[in-house]
Amino acid sequence: LGMFSELKFPVPWGHVAAKAWGPSEGHPVMCLHGWLDNANTFDKLIPLLPRDYYYVAMDFSGHGLSSHRPAGSPYHFLDYVSDVRRVAADITQCSAFLFLSYCFISPQFCFLYPEMVDKLILLENLGFLLAPEDTEAWLESKRMVIDRLLSLEAKQQTPKARSPEAALQRLLEANRHLTAEGGAILLQRGATETPAG
Repeated sequence: LGMFSELKFPVPWGHVAAKAWGPSEGHPVMCLHGWLDNANTFDKLIPLLPRDYYYVAMDFSGHGLSSHRPAGSPYHFLDYVSDVRRVAADITQCSAFLFLSYCFISPQFCFLYPEMVDKLILLENLGFLLAPEDTEAWLESKRMVIDRLLSLEAKQQTPKARSPEAALQRLLEANRHLTAEGGAILLQRGATETPAG
């Protein structure tokens, strides 16, 4: 397990980098580093662990060899949960994985996506603390945000060309509070005319 391979997972702002040890067909173990660390956190630990697992230590966005988010973009904890969700979808191939983690992100992920996780091993962390009365609302809202984001990214297409009338109609359907006049004003600056429409 001293030998590792470098991985890159595409994201809209570049890639999330990771190091992987062990056979890719082995049971996946997602390894998460702590704040301002990187995947090398696991260099000394992984060789001491069972050899039949597939260990993937990712660099969070803006850490290690992963791409930074665009300038001016904040780094929120929920964005890191989204990064883990992207990588987990690629490495699990429909099976649940183990977590080996130094960070606060893994308990949040387990809370949001329990069906994707077999076990959570926290190397140094208190876990995820949330008041019982806030649990259901937090879970529902955060999971919806992440799932919607990943769904939109998967469907990325070139914007469709529409006539000015069709563009206004689409805008009004999506924003029922707008008047036709208000929508036309917004489209003057919110749409670009091309030869196709």
